Amino acid sequence: MSSNVLQTPIEYLKGVGPGRATLLRQELSIHTFQDLLHLFPNRYIDRTQYHKIGSLVNTGAEVQIIGTITHIQMVEQKRGKRLVAEFSDDTGTMELVWFRGHKWIKQSLKTGVPLVAFGRLTQFKGQFSMAHPELELRSEHEQQLRSALQPLYPSTEKLSKSGMSNRLMNQLTTQLIQEHLGPTIDPLPDPVRLRLKLMDQHQALKEIHFPTDHNALARAQFRLKFEELFFIQLQLLRKNLIHKKKIKGYQFTEVGALFNTFFKEHLPFKLTAAQKRVIKEIRQDLGGGAQMNRLLQGDVGSGKTIVAFMSVLLALDNGYQACILAPTEILSVQHYNDLLKYCNKLNINISILTGSTKTSERKVLLEALSDGSLHILVGTHALLENRVVFKNLGLAVIDEQHRFGVAQRSKLWHKNEFPPNVLVMTATPIPRTLAMSLYGDLDISVIDALPPGRKPIKTVHRCDNNRLKVFGFIREEIAKGRQVYIVYPLIQESQALDYKDLMDGYESIVREFPQPKYQVSIVHGQMKSADKDFEMQRFASGQTQIMVATTVIEVGVNVPNASVMVIESAERFGLSQLHQLRGRVGRGADQSYCILMSGNKLSDDARERLHTMVATNDGFEISEADLRLRGPG
Repeated sequence: MSSNVLQTPIEYLKGVGPGRATLLRQELSIHTFQDLLHLFPNRYIDRTQYHKIGSLVNTGAEVQIIGTITHIQMVEQKRGKRLVAEFSDDTGTMELVWFRGHKWIKQSLKTGVPLVAFGRLTQFKGQFSMAHPELELRSEHEQQLRSALQPLYPSTEKLSKSGMSNRLMNQLTTQLIQEHLGPTIDPLPDPVRLRLKLMDQHQALKEIHFPTDHNALARAQFRLKFEELFFIQLQLLRKNLIHKKKIKGYQFTEVGALFNTFFKEHLPFKLTAAQKRVIKEIRQDLGGGAQMNRLLQGDVGSGKTIVAFMSVLLALDNGYQACILAPTEILSVQHYNDLLKYCNKLNINISILTGSTKTSERKVLLEALSDGSLHILVGTHALLENRVVFKNLGLAVIDEQHRFGVAQRSKLWHKNEFPPNVLVMTATPIPRTLAMSLYGDLDISVIDALPPGRKPIKTVHRCDNNRLKVFGFIREEIAKGRQVYIVYPLIQESQALDYKDLMDGYESIVREFPQPKYQVSIVHGQMKSADKDFEMQRFASGQTQIMVATTVIEVGVNVPNASVMVIESAERFGLSQLHQLRGRVGRGADQSYCILMSGNKLSDDARERLHTMVATNDGFEISEADLRLRGPG
């Protein structure tokens, strides 16, 4: 079929006409032959299976019955009338019912002729009935039956009321394919199609509508899904190339004193090969003159922050300012504290702006930012406000970018004459195929190795009946001078689910680990920022040994002395979240542990998630398992 024929308005297909064409346009957005060809069935039914009336069971399912109409009558009801036909086979009798279209339906019904009735079964006062069934002469049904799997197309109430039944949609599609679908040039290149053993498009379109068997249907669906994603990715890559050509960025040609001094004298550890590779990729981007848009993907603890800081130093060496945008105040404060010690050594002016920054401090900070004396600004969403004006913002680092909306990120673009270079970081590993679909407009760098000397975290799964042993293990670790996180999924008791409430958990921990020997902190999302920071600071400085928390500590909190992560009701968490939480420990040289607590009764998916966590520490393996379990949601 040529592309010109495919663009023919739908009213010119035999059997459609202006009236039906208007309905198809309004209800299903079908304007052309191509639109109808790409209205794929949303499910299929086996039309070679027939039921006997005497053995029907009230499941509410769609059934197919061979029989004859023995009697037709109009029945009065409170509102209007209904048309009822008695339908019989050799095992019993049921009713076929119509609530509208009586006149032409009654004229088309014939008694004593073998028919095939198809529709949804209902039962009222022991009598089975089928409302608005599809009826075919048995002889025509057997003649037209091309395959066991018959398509059911999307529909609407308005289409059904207007007589646009599934049978009619089936007939229109059949006619379109038989009369107009000829061999065409396949849009997928032959090398791609042959290498992946894909069905050609012409065959796939025929099989998706009228499959010869289940295997052919699966192959057709895969081919058409692949084609759709293939062209989405091509479009994203094209957009990326156009972006690089059209949108100018700030060019960082100088690798100057700040970068070199930090690299030679202040680097806290030797860079891994993966970190060096990523820094090289970023340097190439920044020196190219086009705006950088790069996603830095790395597992928990892989050293993304140091790579981001070295990128910031490149901006400063070239006379530009930089900002680091984080989703939460806790994470912003941590980034600020981590970088402050390096900035002090290099005489770099760094500051932090969050929702709780005092007005007097904010005023001084904004003045320094606009006159250029403030080099790096770390902050939360507060950084995106219109009154936050940079003198010359050259690089924006966005941490955990999936937590920021498109509109929020676009505000950064208008902080300067040209949009700043953008480095996006995420600690949630994404399978590469999915990353291409989600971030096809970004270049992707991956840090796939942990810094040397880090010991893999040992993960175990324990049920509630092992709780006393777990408490004993926690005491042993605290006696060695270590600290412990205990994380709960809920902040208020849920009546529907039998999970431990944070406050109950906190009280039981305090009873089990009494003062003055033990000090316990608590952090949750409903606390004031100042209280939260106070408790976090107490834990970070070692004043408290146990931190009871909700998932507010999921992202980015760094306490190297914490060696045990206990996750209560672990079956409630997704794999990605479990992996993020586990990443809060294992940041020092000591052996760290993650203990997944759960009830004894687990769903298959929950059991699989916990098994995956115990089996591997590799975030990319975990992301693949998550994709397999949940799909690309």
